[in-house]
Amino acid sequence: MTDYSDLLSQALRAPSDPPLRPLPSPVVELLRSLDAPPRLAAHLRAVHDVAVQLVDWLERRHPRIIVDRAAVAFGAATHDIGKTVHPAELSAPGSSHEEAGRKLLLARGFGPDLARFAGTHASWAAPGTTLEDLLVSTADKVWKNKRLQELEDLLIARLVHETGGEHWEEYLALDDLLTRIGDAADGRLAFQASYPVHG
Repeated sequence: MTDYSDLLSQALRAPSDPPLRPLPSPVVELLRSLDAPPRLAAHLRAVHDVAVQLVDWLERRHPRIIVDRAAVAFGAATHDIGKTVHPAELSAPGSSHEEAGRKLLLARGFGPDLARFAGTHASWAAPGTTLEDLLVSTADKVWKNKRLQELEDLLIARLVHETGGEHWEEYLALDDLLTRIGDAADGRLAFQASYPVHG
């Protein structure tokens, strides 16, 4: 019988289809120290992988846009960390994990610039939203092939503002990328579902 910590280790390292990048080492250590639910680790790994794909695309398409790659990767890898405090939100709707996650990360010594993603990943229309926030929020939707026009419009508008490009060109390019990412959603969903919410 596999124990809970073994399942967490598998969620953090096991091969998947599509392949998912490993989480950043500080996040792996944090999840282990919190004895995080294996399903949460699998989810964070899937969203992190998609966020890195978004940043890779952005850097290829618009190399002059400055994006904090490490912050996006960390934000995606920890956006739902508050669900260790509110585990019921792993399988039911709820937003209590957002502020709880931000506070948890601050208490563990992560700076406000990184902890903020736990609180902002579901509030992309709030004042002061950054490009990095929009990328994490987009990754948190498209990993499972969920498309939100309002969110995508904000990301497109930010790209148009940064580049002076045409809205339709950015729309088509982003739509093509998100469609390709979404096509692999079933594999990511199956990977996440293969791990338990509770020990």
